[in-house]
Amino acid sequence: MSILTLDLSPVGNLTEDAFYELVKANPEMKFECTASGELVIVSPTGGETGNQNFELYLDLGIWNRQQNLGKAFDSSTCFKLPNGANRSPDVTWIKLERWESLSSEQRQKFPPIAPDFVVELRSATDDLKTLQAKMQEYMDNGVRLGWLIDPQSKQVEIYRQGREVEVIKSPTTLSGEDVLPGFVLDLRGIL
Repeated sequence: MSILTLDLSPVGNLTEDAFYELVKANPEMKFECTASGELVIVSPTGGETGNQNFELYLDLGIWNRQQNLGKAFDSSTCFKLPNGANRSPDVTWIKLERWESLSSEQRQKFPPIAPDFVVELRSATDDLKTLQAKMQEYMDNGVRLGWLIDPQSKQVEIYRQGREVEVIKSPTTLSGEDVLPGFVLDLRGIL
């Protein structure tokens, strides 16, 4: 997945409403917006990454339906983080009480909430440093647990609030810990 970042400062930063309208007017594109107002255009994923993302959604979705503890989202969902950035993690989950605290209008647009859990899956063309910076941004904005899954290096970086990043080489499973109680992700089809 290649990324193009546009500096919009010469014409002024995008407002929340302008960003929403831009996304609505270009449904074939995937946009994010940094906290500093740069527009990020992300290309679609390839088949291998798309399949890996699907497997992640499926596993989290099955667990979520069984537990009924929250809401799960795919990579098309954009969240307005507390720092002002609009981000679309590959897989996201929010505790039900936090989701229900949002108004109907907030849920319809780009929810102004930091998810409890995020996953970024590195594709062959993703820059690792860029993904690591996004993961740190998620944590700085209140995400409780994050996984950066890197099939190229066969490793996972686990991000937790108030702790150093843990790097695990060639894990076969990952635990949702206390954020996603009882959730275990099988990585055999991903790594």
